[in-house]
Amino acid sequence: MSVFDEDLFLKGLEQRKATLGADYVEKNLAAADDFTLPFQQAMTSWCWGFGWGDDVIDAKTRSMMNLSMIGALGKMAEWELHLKGALKNGVSVEEIRAIIHVIAIYCGVPQGLECFRVARNVLTEEGRL
Repeated sequence: MSVFDEDLFLKGLEQRKATLGADYVEKNLAAADDFTLPFQQAMTSWCWGFGWGDDVIDAKTRSMMNLSMIGALGKMAEWELHLKGALKNGVSVEEIRAIIHVIAIYCGVPQGLECFRVARNVLTEEGRL
């Protein structure tokens, strides 16, 4: 029995591409095989279709929340990816700095420093620093 919901997947796919970029998303889906495809489908449906798929919280605020949570978890590869998405969703350099300050206060200075290192690289690549 399949629990795949194509409508939720398509809704999630649209939001995922809007935030992370179509090239990144399409590359991930194209690289999926029989082993990883169910996870890609579920993650796209659940995280992006269900989690991001309503209008209750705007995309900018969701991006700011994600940066805080992913930064707290110390998942820096995902943090970098979501930082790029946050910039697409209108999060400013000043807001990113403030988010990192909160991460450092609640999760420790070393984690804040990690976030600043990644942010500096991304912001420099994006021509924002």
